[in-house]
Amino acid sequence: RLLKEFEAELAVLKGRVDGLEAKVGELEATQFSTTTKLQGQATFVLGAVNAGGNSTSGRFRTSSITSGNDSENYNARFGATTFNYDVRLNFITSFTGKDQLYTRLRSGNFNNAFNGNGVNLTALDIASNGFGQTSCTGNRNCSDVVGIDRLWYRFPVGRDVAITVGPKARNTEMLAVTPSVYGKGDKILDLFTLHGAPGVYNKATGAAAGITWRQNVPKGKGRFSAGASYVAQQGDSGTSFDGNPFSCSSDEGGIGTDCARGNFLAQLNYTTPQWNISAAYRYGQAATNFRRGTNFAASNSWFLANGDSNSVAVNAYWQPKKSGFIPSISIGWGLNSLSGNETQASGVEFASPFVSESQSWFVGLEWSDVFAKGNAAGMAVGQPVFATQLKSGTTKGLETTPNDGNYVWEWWYKFQVTDNISVTPAIFYLSRPLGQQTGADQTFNVFGGLVQTTFRF
Repeated sequence: RLLKEFEAELAVLKGRVDGLEAKVGELEATQFSTTTKLQGQATFVLGAVNAGGNSTSGRFRTSSITSGNDSENYNARFGATTFNYDVRLNFITSFTGKDQLYTRLRSGNFNNAFNGNGVNLTALDIASNGFGQTSCTGNRNCSDVVGIDRLWYRFPVGRDVAITVGPKARNTEMLAVTPSVYGKGDKILDLFTLHGAPGVYNKATGAAAGITWRQNVPKGKGRFSAGASYVAQQGDSGTSFDGNPFSCSSDEGGIGTDCARGNFLAQLNYTTPQWNISAAYRYGQAATNFRRGTNFAASNSWFLANGDSNSVAVNAYWQPKKSGFIPSISIGWGLNSLSGNETQASGVEFASPFVSESQSWFVGLEWSDVFAKGNAAGMAVGQPVFATQLKSGTTKGLETTPNDGNYVWEWWYKFQVTDNISVTPAIFYLSRPLGQQTGADQTFNVFGGLVQTTFRF
């Protein structure tokens, strides 16, 4: 009786079910993979930099540019307006629903100030310049070459622990907690993605393994977490020693060798829904670096020769429950101690005083839903890695008090045009990026402006 009374409605439902089955069948027949999702991002960057000041170190001169001060030479080589791109294709695969195989293809054509040419602090987080000369012989900068940028596998062990292994993984992607909420709206300078401690969070990438633990607590409660990772940046090389005991060449490497360029990073955190505090430590083997700092700090302590580093970081952030006039606040500080770096790659000791200790810090403010839902604004200020202590070289009597201070600022506003498209105008200023190389009573600074457009699909 019921079937007869609802015969018309059942016929409609049957038709809808048949239609859904047909659509599901079509999706299954044409889908990319039953286990893999594709997430893509394409970014356009239009912008320029301009240097000012009166320093005369001569570091930006070439065989063709033989006169002028540093700012004039810098602008001649790096000051043109440029239009570049970066493309990332992320393949996220799961075989059990709990594990993840992550593969990223990437390409770009940055070969200018925005990927750190001239002054490393002007590098953008998004900038990619291909995959080096080893990937495309005859092409100086490898622009437009697509390559494997990441490849790792992560799986759970029990309820609280996860393990990550891969031939191309990054230490900052194996953390239990990202120790800053600055840049959630958008990321501009690479420096401010390092959480105020480039010596610890140096984005070392290579053959890696990591473990994370997150305390299992009721939703909304605070919890502890911890993580540790090892990355051998030269883990793909089979040459353990090339005959030169004073340096680690680009051919030397392996896992656990003297020239593996090993990075061990450990982190401990306490996190609540609104705030977090983190402490971290990184040991850096010979030829590893601190990623972003003054040209002086980079010139004689970022280990082309023998030398180890021990770095610590302390970070905290707070974010409001609701968006409004009050921004999220992220702070970070880092300290780096260097040892065994007295000798240059040639085997000769440094004649001039060289870096034995350095520091860094940052403060980042970010406002969400500014003027419209989805829009965001941010501002950060800090000091990238700068020398705070020097050791005497073989030439005695030279000044060992460093004069490497510098500041970096950035400001940006993100327009969320659609769910998939955002446009972010940004400006930044570097007060003294050469650090001590600027020269006594001289100045050198860099101002930059850009528009970053991001497409996500």
